[in-house]
Formats: sequence, structure tokens, C-alpha cells
Amino acid sequence: MLYVSMICAVTVIVEFGYITDPLLAIEVKKAVTFMFYGLFVLELFRTFSSIFVFRKISVTHYSRLIVIVYFCIIVFARLFDIAWLSFFDHDQWMYLGIAIVFLTELSKSSLVFDNFYFNPTIIFVISFISLILIGAVFLMLPRATVNTPLTIIDAIFMSASAVCITGLAVTDIATNLSLFGQSIVLVLIQVGGLGIMTFTGFFGYFFSGGFSFKNQLMFGEILGENKINAVISTLLTIIFITLLFEFIGALFIYASLDAALFPSEGERIFFAIFHAVSSFCNSGFSILNNGIANEGYRYNYNFQIVLALIFILGGLGFGTVFNFYTFLKNKAKSIWYMFLQKEYKYKAQYFSFNTKFIVACNAIVLLVITISYFLLEQKHTLTVDRSVAGEWVTSFFMANASRSAGFNSVNIGLLAAPTLIMVTTLMWIGASPGSTGGGVKVTTVAVAFLNIIALARGKESIEVFKRRIDVESLNKAFAIIILSVVVITFSFVMLNFTDGDKPMKALLFECVSAYTTCGLSLGITPLLSTGGKFVIICTMFVGRVGTLTLLMAIIKNTRNKSYIYPAEKLLF
Repeated sequence: MLYVSMICAVTVIVEFGYITDPLLAIEVKKAVTFMFYGLFVLELFRTFSSIFVFRKISVTHYSRLIVIVYFCIIVFARLFDIAWLSFFDHDQWMYLGIAIVFLTELSKSSLVFDNFYFNPTIIFVISFISLILIGAVFLMLPRATVNTPLTIIDAIFMSASAVCITGLAVTDIATNLSLFGQSIVLVLIQVGGLGIMTFTGFFGYFFSGGFSFKNQLMFGEILGENKINAVISTLLTIIFITLLFEFIGALFIYASLDAALFPSEGERIFFAIFHAVSSFCNSGFSILNNGIANEGYRYNYNFQIVLALIFILGGLGFGTVFNFYTFLKNKAKSIWYMFLQKEYKYKAQYFSFNTKFIVACNAIVLLVITISYFLLEQKHTLTVDRSVAGEWVTSFFMANASRSAGFNSVNIGLLAAPTLIMVTTLMWIGASPGSTGGGVKVTTVAVAFLNIIALARGKESIEVFKRRIDVESLNKAFAIIILSVVVITFSFVMLNFTDGDKPMKALLFECVSAYTTCGLSLGITPLLSTGGKFVIICTMFVGRVGTLTLLMAIIKNTRNKSYIYPAEKLLF
């Protein structure tokens, strides 16, 4: 089934990406239709034969039966003239069915990694590289672009930017990428935002009926989950939260849009979905010409507020968002039971220490930077806003988008010098740990700052919310900060070799934006040389995967030492 579905998927890609001759397209479409029915028959035969042999329906069979039901709906819609099924009588649903079978088979095959000895961190790194290369191949297809086909380096750059959820672009995706090309970028953002191993793990678990113990160990390290029995629930939680909030975000974006700006309802829906995914994943990609600063959207403050709330939510981290989701769900349940006059067993709602610390840090940063932007830009970018409320919305949007989201409703080149310094600092700080946002993370900077205060007060440890910060966390915080400075400096030096003709301010801004996966630019991205683009690609990759993660993958030492050297104090 893996190889058969792979052939079908490749044929669909060839039809979508290469064939422009109408007569040849008709013949290939017939072949794809034949393959679709062939997959349906094979899936039926395999599933019911397995049920017959085992004399029972297992967990694996449930997922296969769901796929069969989907195929049945498409087949009935295509063969019979049934009014309520006419919506599914489109080729796109057939292509989706082929993709589902191929992805499920591929995901199940990915679980064989536990048969080999690999550092899970290396698998995590390799998965990102593989996804970038696959995305580049798709973006090089002739039908992925409208005007100018992408070169190899440009395709890799765009794919890396999407997978690393950065948002830097060497071509205008609004005008040069077709709907097919934009859809590829959308998929790369979604998979890159969550991580390809998260997706393959989810599909592999769902369609294979479970994880082996080695699988759980591998995914536990990749997801940062210490409890083996919680790996599966963590994996499902991440997928569920992401899709739920992206769906809600898409609904609110759809409601905030002016229907007159869209030729069809389908384009409006695609626009809402694209920006919901791009925003929650903090990627910064937009299919608007000139981004959110587009004339039709610059003063749509409802749209900007919704977009800002989505990327702030995505930047809080999955654990924090799930903490709030659980709290609100139980509160709603208690109110509903009270309304029905039923007995409700109260459970004490406990926000974890990490949730409290992350929310406190983000609240302080959000308030300070919004007010700062409003004050600094009064005589610059805020002069075009039509009201005081509009100025505050622009300040709120731009200040928070600068941290990791990468959207811009104003021209970055028109910012005042102090604001530009603030934006660069915000990009470096970034979002929260465990989120789709980049940067060194707001908690890292907070811990370093609190350590300075603790040293000034003569304390031996950092104390927050009646808890003591672990020494290991403090060590990691300073390691991340130092490594970020080293990588950004190295990238900046390399760019001065490859693109020395560009302004140094713009090059430094580009390096910080790439490493922190923010995506804001002073306009030099498309003008970079081939060497400069390669430098930025590497910087985006290192920033997304994490410098510390890469070092652990390369030089991790798992040998345990049964001795401890005497401690000494250094002079400072």
C-alpha cells in the first residue's frame, strides 16, 4: 500500500505541478481517477481480510474503516447524482483521499526508526532538513508559480522560511505563487510549526494502533516529555490544541473580512485559513500584496486585533494554552451542571508554575512594548492612523508582531531609530518556550534578569511565586543567550562577506530576524546574493531547531560519571 499510494501521489503531483497541455491533462486525470478507485478496492480488501483473519475489529481497523467511509462518500458522490453529496463531487476530494492513504502509510513506516540506534535529537534535525528539501521540490514545479519560476536556491529559501516559520521571502507569494504554490507554503507552515515528527507520530499512532516502547522513548525526547505514559496524550494534545485554535481563529478572521474584496467565497475561506495557520504558527507569511499594510486591510482594525490575538496565543506555548483550555472547560462544565441543578464534583484548578511565570513575563512585555511603540511612533508611522483607537491597535499589533509573528501593518523602513532598536531587541527576545514562536524566549531573558537581581541582593538562588528556580534552568538560559549572540554575530560577519554592498544596519536586522524566525525585513531579502541567501537559510534552520539542540545532537555524551570534582570559585 505504501508504494502503490506513493505512485498515486506522485501522479497527482505531476498533474498539478507539470502538465499544462489540456489534452494530456485529461488523460492523466483519467489515470488518477482509476488509481483512486484502485486504492479504494485495495483498502477494502486489506481491511476486511484483516478483520476476517483476526475475527475481531481492533484499534487499527477503526482508522482504516474511517478512511473507507471517506472513500465511499467520494465514490457515491461521483457515481450517483445525489443532491446532498454533490459538494463532494470535486476532484480535490479525490486527491485528498489519495494523500490521506499515502500519508498514513508513510507515517506508519516512520515508526520503524526504533529498529535503529539513533539519537532522537538527530532524527528531529534530519526531519526538518528532509521537509525543507521536499518543500523546495514542490515549489520548483512549473505550476507552483505564475510569473517567474523559482531557482533552486530560491525554492530552498522559501521552503526553509516556511518550514522554519520565519516569513522571509525572496519572491512575492501574493503575486508570483499560484494557488497551488500558496497551498504548498500553507502545508509547510503547518507541518513545520508543529514539527514533522509530531505529525508522523500522530498519524503513525492513529493508523498503526499504538506505539512500541522504543517509539514512546523516541517521541518523549523529541516532545520534551519526561513521563513515558504521557507521550501519547501530549502528542494528541498538541495536535488538538493547534487545530482547534486555528479553526476558531479562521472563523473570526472570516467574520472580520470585507466580502467585497474577494471574487468568490472560496477565496475568502482560503484567505481566512491561510492567515489563521500562519498567525498561530507565528510564521508571518501573508498572501496579501504588501502584507497587512495592504490598502484594503491597513485600517481594518478588527482583522488586525484578531490576527494579533491568534499569534499571541500561539506564542504562549502549547502547555500554557492547554492549561487555560482545561481551566475554562471545567469552569463551563461546572456552570452547566449548576444550570441543570446536577451535582458537580469540584476539582481545584491549578495553574502550573511554568504557566504562571510565562503569563506574567508575557503580560509585562506586552504592556511595556505596546505603550513604548505608541509613544515612540507618534510622529512617524502612527501619523497615518485615523483615530487614537487606531493608533493603539497599530501599536499593539506591531509591537507584538515584532516578537516572533513577523507581520507588519506599517513600512518597517519608516520606523524611528529608537523603535527599530526596540523591534530588533523584541525579535531577539521572542515568544514563550514550547510555542511556535522563535527567539531566545521571554523566560530565558527573564531568568537572566532575575539572576542579576538575586546576585545584587546577595541571594544564592532565584525565587519566584514561592518557588526556587533550578540551577540547570539558569545554566541553560545563559547558554542559550551566549549561543544566540555567537550565531547572530557569525551570520552577520558572513553576510558582510557575501553582501558587503548592502547597509550594515539592514544586514544585522536580517540576521536577527532569520535567527529568531521572526521574518521582518528592511527590504533586502530578495536582493541578497546566492551566498547571502544560503547564509540566511542556515541561520533560519539553526534558529528554528535551536543551537543547543544541534550541539546536543552532535556532541551529546550519555556516559554517567560516578565521581564529582571539588568545586572552586572564580574571580569576576
